[in-house]
Amino acid sequence: MTGQGLWQMLRHELGGGFSATPLPVAALRLCAALVLGGALGIERQVRHKAAGLRTHMLIAIAACLFTLIALDLMALPGDTATLRTDPLRLIAAVTSGVAFLAAGTIIFQGDRVHGLTTGASMWMAGAAGLACGIGNIPMGALATALALVVLEAVRRLEHRG
Repeated sequence: MTGQGLWQMLRHELGGGFSATPLPVAALRLCAALVLGGALGIERQVRHKAAGLRTHMLIAIAACLFTLIALDLMALPGDTATLRTDPLRLIAAVTSGVAFLAAGTIIFQGDRVHGLTTGASMWMAGAAGLACGIGNIPMGALATALALVVLEAVRRLEHRG
């Protein structure tokens, strides 16, 4: 293969984006997931929790990417009888993966449990990423905003009591 042929192949490969989602749309969805995961992560980072900004951002981006990959696989031409297109499998897989990570933040000390809220916020970041991945950024944003309200409102109530 000549240098020119290699360059054309790379341009074609990298310029096409995903089969199901144009590259600018995929970029928007991934960036939205990054922002929503970041919003949750900042809240945890400010509270000096084990999983903070980077962790939440990565979880949301990964969940979004898995969704984009699934959409891409479903759009591939070929024998659709052998291609499983069950979107619930994707949700279950992302949920299980995030739950595994979140479990690592939970610590038992005697009769006290620490890290449950951080684990739940990681789970929320995964859900926001899934919402962004399917193109429902407003749903992910609304759920993230509600989660941030819950985190702040309940923290204030706990400190009053």
